[in-house]
Amino acid sequence: MQMLNKIHHTAIICSNYEKSKAFYVNILGLEIIQEIYRAERESYKLDLALNNQYCIELFSFPNPPKRTSRPEATGLRHLAFEVNSLDSAIDHFTKHNIEVEPIRIDEFTNKRYTFIADPDDLPIEFYEN
Repeated sequence: MQMLNKIHHTAIICSNYEKSKAFYVNILGLEIIQEIYRAERESYKLDLALNNQYCIELFSFPNPPKRTSRPEATGLRHLAFEVNSLDSAIDHFTKHNIEVEPIRIDEFTNKRYTFIADPDDLPIEFYEN
C-alpha cells in the first residue's frame, strides 16, 4: 500500500525576511498565497506557489542559527527546480547579480544543471528539462 501522494511543501527558515521574500518572489518568481505575521513567535510565515502549486513555506524567526556547511550538512541538501532553458535561467540570475556556479552534466541523464544560493546560502539547483 502506498501511503504518500506527493511532496506537500518545503519549509525554509531565513535570517532576513524582507531580503528572502524579495528573492523568492521577485527573483525566482514564486507566487504569494498568503503572508501571516505570528506575533507570539515574532515570526512571519509566507506561503509560496509555483504554477499555482503550493511549494514553499518561508519562515522568519529571531536569530536563527546559521547553516552548518554547504552543501553537505545533515538534513536538506538543496532545493531543485526544473527549467526549460538553463541558459535563460543563468541569464536571468546574472542580470540580478546572482552568482551562478559552473554548469554541470548529470552523469546518468546527461542533463545540464547548475546552482545558485539564496540569501542565507541555501543551495538552489536548476535542472534543465
